[in-house]
Amino acid sequence: MKQRLKENAQLMTIYIGEADRWRSKPLYAAILETLKLEKIAGATVVRGVAGFGAHSNIHTAAILRLSEDLPLLIQIVDTPQEIDRAIEIISPMVREGLITVQDVKVVKYTHRYLNPLPGDRLVQEVMTRKVETLTPRMGVGEAWRKMLATLIKAMPVVDEHDQVAGMLTDEDLLERAGLNQRLSVAERLDGALLKEETDRLEGSQLTVGDVMSQPAITVRAKDSLGLAAERMARAGVKRLPVVDEEGRLVGVLSRVDILRLAAEKDSKPQNAPVGAAVRVREVMSASLPAVGEDAGLAEIVEVMLEGGAHRVVVLDSKGKAAGLISDSDLVARVQPSARGGLLRSLRGLGKTPDSEVKAGELMSPGVLMADPETPISEAVRMMFEEKRKWLVVAGPDGKPLGLVDRQILLRALADR
Repeated sequence: MKQRLKENAQLMTIYIGEADRWRSKPLYAAILETLKLEKIAGATVVRGVAGFGAHSNIHTAAILRLSEDLPLLIQIVDTPQEIDRAIEIISPMVREGLITVQDVKVVKYTHRYLNPLPGDRLVQEVMTRKVETLTPRMGVGEAWRKMLATLIKAMPVVDEHDQVAGMLTDEDLLERAGLNQRLSVAERLDGALLKEETDRLEGSQLTVGDVMSQPAITVRAKDSLGLAAERMARAGVKRLPVVDEEGRLVGVLSRVDILRLAAEKDSKPQNAPVGAAVRVREVMSASLPAVGEDAGLAEIVEVMLEGGAHRVVVLDSKGKAAGLISDSDLVARVQPSARGGLLRSLRGLGKTPDSEVKAGELMSPGVLMADPETPISEAVRMMFEEKRKWLVVAGPDGKPLGLVDRQILLRALADR
Protein backbone atom coordinates (compact mmCIF):
# COMPACT_ATOMS: atom_id res chain seq x y z
CA MET A 1 0.00 0.00 0.00
CA LYS A 2 1.29 3.47 -0.84
CA GLN A 3 2.03 6.11 1.69
CA ARG A 4 -0.99 8.34 2.29
CA LEU A 5 -1.23 11.65 0.45
CA LYS A 6 1.11 14.31 1.77
CA GLU A 7 0.16 17.95 2.24
CA ASN A 8 1.64 18.99 -1.12
CA ALA A 9 -0.01 17.11 -3.98
CA GLN A 10 -1.24 17.75 -7.51
CA LEU A 11 -4.68 17.86 -9.13
CA MET A 12 -5.05 16.54 -12.65
CA THR A 13 -8.26 17.43 -14.52
CA ILE A 14 -9.26 15.68 -17.75
CA TYR A 15 -11.91 17.34 -19.95
CA ILE A 16 -13.65 14.92 -22.33
CA GLY A 17 -17.06 14.37 -23.90
CA GLU A 18 -19.72 11.93 -22.74
CA ALA A 19 -19.78 10.28 -26.16
CA ASP A 20 -16.02 9.64 -26.30
CA ARG A 21 -15.12 5.95 -26.48
CA TRP A 22 -12.09 3.74 -25.86
CA ARG A 23 -12.10 0.14 -27.11
CA SER A 24 -15.91 0.07 -27.25
CA LYS A 25 -16.28 1.43 -23.69
CA PRO A 26 -17.18 4.95 -22.59
CA LEU A 27 -13.86 6.76 -22.28
CA TYR A 28 -14.51 7.95 -18.72
CA ALA A 29 -15.17 4.36 -17.57
CA ALA A 30 -12.03 3.11 -19.32
CA ILE A 31 -9.96 5.86 -17.68
CA LEU A 32 -11.32 5.01 -14.21
CA GLU A 33 -10.60 1.31 -14.67
CA THR A 34 -7.07 2.05 -15.84
CA LEU A 35 -6.36 4.39 -12.92
CA LYS A 36 -7.66 1.83 -10.44
CA LEU A 37 -5.50 -0.93 -11.91
CA GLU A 38 -2.49 1.37 -11.66
CA LYS A 39 -3.30 1.99 -7.97
CA ILE A 40 -3.79 5.75 -8.30
CA ALA A 41 -5.21 7.19 -5.07
CA GLY A 42 -8.65 7.98 -6.52
CA ALA A 43 -10.61 9.76 -9.23
CA THR A 44 -13.97 11.55 -9.54
CA VAL A 45 -16.13 12.04 -12.66
CA VAL A 46 -18.25 15.20 -12.87
CA ARG A 47 -20.98 15.59 -15.55
CA GLY A 48 -21.46 19.11 -16.87
CA VAL A 49 -24.82 20.70 -17.67
CA ALA A 50 -23.51 22.66 -20.64
CA GLY A 51 -20.32 23.51 -22.51
CA PHE A 52 -18.47 23.59 -25.79
CA GLY A 53 -15.08 22.30 -26.85
CA ALA A 54 -12.63 22.18 -29.74
CA HIS A 55 -15.40 22.09 -32.39
CA SER A 56 -17.33 24.99 -30.73
CA ASN A 57 -20.55 22.97 -30.59
CA ILE A 58 -22.67 23.93 -27.58
CA HIS A 59 -24.02 20.95 -25.63
CA THR A 60 -26.66 21.26 -22.91
CA ALA A 61 -28.57 19.02 -20.54
CA ALA A 62 -31.95 20.46 -21.48
CA ILE A 63 -34.80 17.99 -21.00
CA LEU A 64 -35.23 17.38 -24.72
CA ARG A 65 -31.50 17.00 -25.37
CA LEU A 66 -30.30 14.58 -22.71
CA SER A 67 -28.68 12.36 -25.32
CA GLU A 68 -26.25 15.10 -26.48
CA ASP A 69 -22.48 14.80 -25.97
CA LEU A 70 -22.25 16.56 -22.59
CA PRO A 71 -18.87 17.58 -21.13
CA LEU A 72 -17.28 15.37 -18.45
CA LEU A 73 -14.52 16.24 -15.99
CA ILE A 74 -12.31 13.57 -14.41
CA GLN A 75 -10.32 14.81 -11.42
CA ILE A 76 -7.41 12.97 -9.80
CA VAL A 77 -5.45 14.05 -6.70
CA ASP A 78 -2.17 12.28 -5.95
CA THR A 79 1.54 12.85 -5.43
CA PRO A 80 3.45 14.61 -8.24
CA GLN A 81 5.19 11.34 -9.11
CA GLU A 82 1.90 9.46 -9.43
CA ILE A 83 0.32 12.27 -11.46
CA ASP A 84 3.25 12.13 -13.89
CA ARG A 85 2.70 8.39 -14.21
CA ALA A 86 -1.05 8.87 -14.72
CA ILE A 87 -0.44 11.43 -17.49
CA GLU A 88 1.80 8.98 -19.30
CA ILE A 89 -0.87 6.28 -19.14
CA ILE A 90 -3.96 8.42 -19.84
CA SER A 91 -2.69 10.80 -22.53
CA PRO A 92 -2.90 8.26 -25.37
CA MET A 93 -6.52 7.53 -24.42
CA VAL A 94 -7.63 11.18 -24.69
CA ARG A 95 -7.69 11.73 -28.44
CA GLU A 96 -9.82 14.87 -28.15
CA GLY A 97 -10.00 16.90 -24.98
CA LEU A 98 -7.88 18.74 -22.45
CA ILE A 99 -5.65 17.69 -19.55
CA THR A 100 -4.47 20.17 -16.91
CA VAL A 101 -2.33 19.82 -13.77
CA GLN A 102 -2.06 22.18 -10.80
CA ASP A 103 -0.51 22.11 -7.35
CA VAL A 104 -2.93 21.63 -4.44
CA LYS A 105 -2.65 21.47 -0.66
CA VAL A 106 -4.20 18.36 0.89
CA VAL A 107 -5.97 19.42 4.08
CA LYS A 108 -7.52 16.06 4.91
CA TYR A 109 -7.60 12.61 3.36
CA THR A 110 -9.43 9.88 5.22
CA HIS A 111 -12.13 7.21 5.00
CA ARG A 112 -14.96 6.86 7.47
CA TYR A 113 -14.60 3.14 8.15
CA LEU A 114 -10.83 3.42 8.64
CA ASN A 115 -11.26 5.88 11.48
CA PRO A 116 -12.39 4.15 14.68
CA LEU A 117 -12.96 7.47 16.41
CA PRO A 118 -16.68 8.24 16.86
CA GLY A 119 -16.04 11.83 15.84
CA ASP A 120 -19.72 12.81 15.70
CA ARG A 121 -20.18 12.40 19.46
CA LEU A 122 -20.23 15.55 21.59
CA VAL A 123 -17.37 16.50 23.88
CA GLN A 124 -19.79 16.82 26.80
CA GLU A 125 -20.60 13.09 26.52
CA VAL A 126 -16.99 12.10 27.17
CA MET A 127 -15.37 14.88 29.22
CA THR A 128 -14.53 14.71 32.93
CA ARG A 129 -16.83 17.10 34.77
CA LYS A 130 -15.09 17.21 38.14
CA VAL A 131 -12.04 19.39 37.49
CA GLU A 132 -9.18 20.46 39.76
CA THR A 133 -8.26 24.08 39.02
CA LEU A 134 -5.69 26.72 39.90
CA THR A 135 -5.85 30.53 39.97
CA PRO A 136 -3.41 32.97 38.34
CA ARG A 137 -2.42 34.52 41.69
CA MET A 138 -1.62 31.19 43.37
CA GLY A 139 2.07 30.65 44.16
CA VAL A 140 3.95 27.99 42.17
CA GLY A 141 4.78 26.13 45.39
CA GLU A 142 1.11 25.81 46.33
CA ALA A 143 0.26 24.73 42.78
CA TRP A 144 2.97 22.05 42.88
CA ARG A 145 1.66 20.71 46.19
CA LYS A 146 -1.79 20.41 44.66
CA MET A 147 -0.41 18.52 41.65
CA LEU A 148 1.42 16.12 43.95
CA ALA A 149 -1.68 15.55 46.07
CA THR A 150 -3.94 14.86 43.09
CA LEU A 151 -1.31 13.30 40.75
CA ILE A 152 -2.63 15.52 37.93
CA LYS A 153 0.08 16.75 35.55
CA ALA A 154 -1.91 19.57 33.98
CA MET A 155 -4.57 21.82 35.50
CA PRO A 156 -6.73 24.61 34.04
CA VAL A 157 -6.11 28.07 35.47
CA VAL A 158 -9.35 30.03 35.96
CA ASP A 159 -10.11 33.60 36.98
CA GLU A 160 -12.79 34.79 39.41
CA HIS A 161 -15.47 34.36 36.72
CA ASP A 162 -14.49 30.73 35.94
CA GLN A 163 -13.04 31.87 32.62
CA VAL A 164 -10.03 29.82 31.50
CA ALA A 165 -6.89 31.96 31.66
CA GLY A 166 -4.36 29.24 30.84
CA MET A 167 -3.05 25.76 31.63
CA LEU A 168 -0.31 24.85 34.09
CA THR A 169 1.65 21.65 33.51
CA ASP A 170 4.59 20.08 35.28
CA GLU A 171 6.55 20.91 32.11
CA ASP A 172 5.76 24.61 32.67
CA LEU A 173 7.19 24.32 36.18
CA LEU A 174 10.27 22.57 34.78
CA GLU A 175 10.93 25.20 32.14
CA ARG A 176 9.90 28.41 33.88
CA ALA A 177 9.93 27.84 37.63
CA GLY A 178 13.13 25.79 38.01
CA LEU A 179 11.47 22.56 39.12
CA ASN A 180 13.92 19.66 39.08
CA GLN A 181 11.57 16.85 38.05
CA ARG A 182 8.30 15.96 36.36
CA LEU A 183 5.38 14.67 38.38
CA SER A 184 5.98 11.02 37.40
CA VAL A 185 9.54 11.32 38.69
CA ALA A 186 8.48 13.17 41.84
CA GLU A 187 6.15 10.29 42.74
CA ARG A 188 9.21 8.05 43.13
CA LEU A 189 11.34 10.40 45.26
CA ASP A 190 11.99 9.87 48.95
CA GLY A 191 10.45 12.31 51.41
CA ALA A 192 13.60 14.34 52.04
CA LEU A 193 14.32 15.13 48.37
CA LEU A 194 10.68 15.88 47.67
CA LYS A 195 10.38 18.20 50.67
CA GLU A 196 13.56 20.02 49.67
CA GLU A 197 12.23 20.63 46.17
CA THR A 198 8.78 21.70 47.35
CA ASP A 199 10.18 24.07 49.99
CA ARG A 200 12.39 25.70 47.36
CA LEU A 201 9.40 26.28 45.07
CA GLU A 202 7.33 27.69 47.92
CA GLY A 203 10.07 30.25 48.53
CA SER A 204 9.72 31.49 44.96
CA GLN A 205 7.96 34.78 44.20
CA LEU A 206 6.57 33.36 40.95
CA THR A 207 2.83 32.85 40.58
CA VAL A 208 0.88 30.44 38.43
CA GLY A 209 0.05 33.33 36.10
CA ASP A 210 3.77 33.95 35.56
CA VAL A 211 4.59 30.44 34.33
CA MET A 212 1.37 28.98 32.90
CA SER A 213 0.87 28.26 29.19
CA GLN A 214 -1.40 30.88 27.65
CA PRO A 215 -3.70 31.46 25.94
CA ALA A 216 -5.31 28.12 26.74
CA ILE A 217 -6.41 25.91 23.87
CA THR A 218 -10.03 25.08 24.67
CA VAL A 219 -12.97 23.24 23.19
CA ARG A 220 -16.69 23.80 23.74
CA ALA A 221 -18.88 21.21 25.40
CA LYS A 222 -21.14 21.00 22.34
CA ASP A 223 -18.28 20.66 19.85
CA SER A 224 -17.75 17.32 18.14
CA LEU A 225 -15.20 14.85 19.41
CA GLY A 226 -13.63 14.87 15.96
CA LEU A 227 -12.94 18.59 16.20
CA ALA A 228 -11.51 18.18 19.70
CA ALA A 229 -9.22 15.33 18.61
CA GLU A 230 -7.92 17.34 15.67
CA ARG A 231 -7.30 20.41 17.84
CA MET A 232 -5.51 18.32 20.45
CA ALA A 233 -3.36 16.54 17.85
CA ARG A 234 -2.46 19.79 16.09
CA ALA A 235 -1.37 21.47 19.33
CA GLY A 236 0.39 18.38 20.68
CA VAL A 237 -1.34 18.62 24.08
CA LYS A 238 -2.76 15.90 26.30
CA ARG A 239 -5.72 17.78 27.77
CA LEU A 240 -8.19 20.46 26.69
CA PRO A 241 -10.28 22.57 29.06
CA VAL A 242 -13.95 22.35 28.06
CA VAL A 243 -16.00 25.55 28.20
CA ASP A 244 -19.65 26.47 27.79
CA GLU A 245 -21.07 29.07 25.41
CA GLU A 246 -20.00 31.87 27.79
CA GLY A 247 -16.44 30.55 28.03
CA ARG A 248 -16.79 29.21 31.59
CA LEU A 249 -14.96 26.00 32.51
CA VAL A 250 -17.28 22.97 32.66
CA GLY A 251 -14.90 20.04 32.26
CA VAL A 252 -11.67 18.63 30.86
CA LEU A 253 -11.14 16.32 27.88
CA SER A 254 -7.99 14.21 27.85
CA ARG A 255 -6.19 12.32 25.11
CA VAL A 256 -6.86 9.13 27.06
CA ASP A 257 -10.63 9.83 26.98
CA ILE A 258 -10.52 9.97 23.17
CA LEU A 259 -8.29 6.93 22.68
CA ARG A 260 -10.39 4.88 25.10
CA LEU A 261 -13.46 5.46 22.92
CA ALA A 262 -11.51 4.41 19.84
CA ALA A 263 -10.35 1.27 21.64
CA GLU A 264 -13.93 0.35 22.50
CA LYS A 265 -15.18 0.75 18.94
CA ASP A 266 -14.75 -2.21 16.58
CA SER A 267 -13.03 -1.06 13.41
CA LYS A 268 -11.82 -3.54 10.79
CA PRO A 269 -9.99 -1.84 7.95
CA GLN A 270 -10.68 -4.42 5.25
CA ASN A 271 -10.52 -3.62 1.55
CA ALA A 272 -9.00 -0.25 2.37
CA PRO A 273 -8.70 2.28 -0.46
CA VAL A 274 -5.22 2.88 -1.78
CA GLY A 275 -3.42 5.75 -0.09
CA ALA A 276 -5.13 5.59 3.32
CA ALA A 277 -3.03 5.12 6.45
CA VAL A 278 -4.26 1.91 8.04
CA ARG A 279 -1.27 0.08 9.52
CA VAL A 280 1.09 1.09 12.30
CA ARG A 281 4.07 1.02 9.92
CA GLU A 282 2.52 4.01 8.14
CA VAL A 283 2.37 6.20 11.25
CA MET A 284 5.13 4.88 13.54
CA SER A 285 8.12 6.98 14.51
CA ALA A 286 11.36 5.51 13.15
CA SER A 287 13.25 7.39 15.86
CA LEU A 288 13.73 4.74 18.52
CA PRO A 289 15.70 5.78 21.64
CA ALA A 290 17.47 2.57 22.61
CA VAL A 291 20.42 1.26 24.62
CA GLY A 292 21.97 -2.16 25.14
CA GLU A 293 21.51 -4.18 28.31
CA ASP A 294 25.08 -3.32 29.39
CA ALA A 295 24.64 0.45 28.99
CA GLY A 296 25.52 2.44 32.08
CA LEU A 297 23.55 5.22 33.73
CA ALA A 298 25.44 7.96 31.88
CA GLU A 299 24.62 6.48 28.47
CA ILE A 300 20.95 5.93 29.38
CA VAL A 301 20.52 9.55 30.46
CA GLU A 302 22.37 10.81 27.40
CA VAL A 303 20.07 8.88 25.04
CA MET A 304 17.02 10.22 26.89
CA LEU A 305 18.23 13.81 26.66
CA GLU A 306 19.29 13.57 23.01
CA GLY A 307 15.96 12.09 21.96
CA GLY A 308 13.86 14.34 24.19
CA ALA A 309 12.16 11.17 25.45
CA HIS A 310 11.13 10.06 28.91
CA ARG A 311 11.75 6.40 28.07
CA VAL A 312 14.29 4.23 26.26
CA VAL A 313 14.03 0.71 24.86
CA VAL A 314 16.60 -1.79 26.15
CA LEU A 315 17.92 -4.20 23.51
CA ASP A 316 19.33 -7.64 24.24
CA SER A 317 22.47 -9.11 22.65
CA LYS A 318 20.49 -10.07 19.52
CA GLY A 319 19.07 -6.56 19.06
CA LYS A 320 15.57 -7.49 20.25
CA ALA A 321 13.54 -5.36 22.67
CA ALA A 322 13.98 -6.75 26.19
CA GLY A 323 12.45 -3.98 28.30
CA LEU A 324 11.82 -0.28 28.86
CA ILE A 325 13.39 2.27 31.19
CA SER A 326 11.52 5.44 32.12
CA ASP A 327 12.94 8.47 33.90
CA SER A 328 10.89 7.51 36.95
CA ASP A 329 12.39 3.99 36.83
CA LEU A 330 15.84 5.57 37.03
CA VAL A 331 14.98 7.66 40.05
CA ALA A 332 13.32 4.76 41.86
CA ARG A 333 16.06 2.19 41.24
CA VAL A 334 19.37 4.01 41.58
CA GLN A 335 20.96 4.38 44.98
CA PRO A 336 19.55 7.27 47.09
CA SER A 337 22.99 8.90 47.15
CA ALA A 338 22.94 9.21 43.34
CA ARG A 339 19.45 10.64 42.95
CA GLY A 340 20.31 14.32 43.34
CA GLY A 341 22.86 14.20 40.53
CA LEU A 342 20.55 12.09 38.40
CA LEU A 343 17.75 14.66 38.68
CA ARG A 344 20.15 17.39 37.57
CA SER A 345 21.27 15.23 34.66
CA LEU A 346 17.71 14.56 33.53
CA ARG A 347 17.27 18.31 33.22
CA GLY A 348 20.46 18.53 31.16
CA LEU A 349 22.49 20.09 34.00
CA GLY A 350 25.70 18.88 35.58
CA LYS A 351 27.13 15.38 35.17
CA THR A 352 25.50 12.03 35.58
CA PRO A 353 26.44 10.48 38.93
CA ASP A 354 28.91 7.62 38.82
CA SER A 355 27.19 4.27 39.10
CA GLU A 356 27.91 0.69 38.11
CA VAL A 357 24.23 -0.07 37.54
CA LYS A 358 23.37 -1.34 34.04
CA ALA A 359 20.32 -0.97 31.83
CA GLY A 360 19.45 -4.64 32.19
CA GLU A 361 19.07 -4.14 35.95
CA LEU A 362 17.10 -0.89 35.70
CA MET A 363 14.61 -1.84 33.00
CA SER A 364 11.03 -3.00 33.42
CA PRO A 365 11.06 -6.30 31.52
CA GLY A 366 8.51 -7.05 28.86
CA VAL A 367 7.68 -4.78 25.95
CA LEU A 368 4.35 -4.47 24.17
CA MET A 369 5.18 -5.28 20.53
CA ALA A 370 3.23 -5.42 17.30
CA ASP A 371 3.79 -6.42 13.71
CA PRO A 372 4.16 -3.54 11.20
CA GLU A 373 0.92 -4.66 9.53
CA THR A 374 -1.11 -4.27 12.73
CA PRO A 375 -4.14 -2.01 12.10
CA ILE A 376 -4.03 1.35 13.87
CA SER A 377 -7.34 0.58 15.60
CA GLU A 378 -5.91 -2.70 16.91
CA ALA A 379 -2.84 -0.88 18.23
CA VAL A 380 -5.10 1.47 20.20
CA ARG A 381 -6.97 -1.49 21.67
CA MET A 382 -3.76 -3.34 22.59
CA MET A 383 -2.27 -0.36 24.37
CA PHE A 384 -5.40 0.19 26.44
CA GLU A 385 -5.83 -3.46 27.35
CA GLU A 386 -2.21 -3.67 28.49
CA LYS A 387 -2.24 -0.15 30.01
CA ARG A 388 0.83 0.88 28.03
CA LYS A 389 1.88 4.27 26.67
CA TRP A 390 4.33 2.87 24.12
CA LEU A 391 4.11 0.12 21.54
CA VAL A 392 7.27 -1.15 19.80
CA VAL A 393 6.82 -2.09 16.14
CA ALA A 394 9.07 -5.07 15.37
CA GLY A 395 9.89 -7.07 12.25
CA PRO A 396 9.68 -10.88 11.83
CA ASP A 397 13.12 -11.20 13.44
CA GLY A 398 11.88 -9.42 16.57
CA LYS A 399 14.12 -6.40 16.05
CA PRO A 400 12.47 -2.99 16.62
CA LEU A 401 11.61 -0.94 13.54
CA GLY A 402 9.80 1.96 15.15
CA LEU A 403 7.67 3.23 17.96
CA VAL A 404 4.02 4.19 18.42
CA ASP A 405 2.84 6.26 21.36
CA ARG A 406 -0.46 7.86 22.33
CA GLN A 407 0.30 11.12 20.57
CA ILE A 408 1.06 9.31 17.31
CA LEU A 409 -2.18 7.35 17.59
CA LEU A 410 -4.21 10.49 18.30
CA ARG A 411 -2.74 12.15 15.21
CA ALA A 412 -3.61 9.10 13.14
CA LEU A 413 -7.19 9.07 14.44
CA ALA A 414 -7.56 12.80 13.89
CA ASP A 415 -6.01 12.39 10.41
CA ARG A 416 -3.31 14.95 10.99
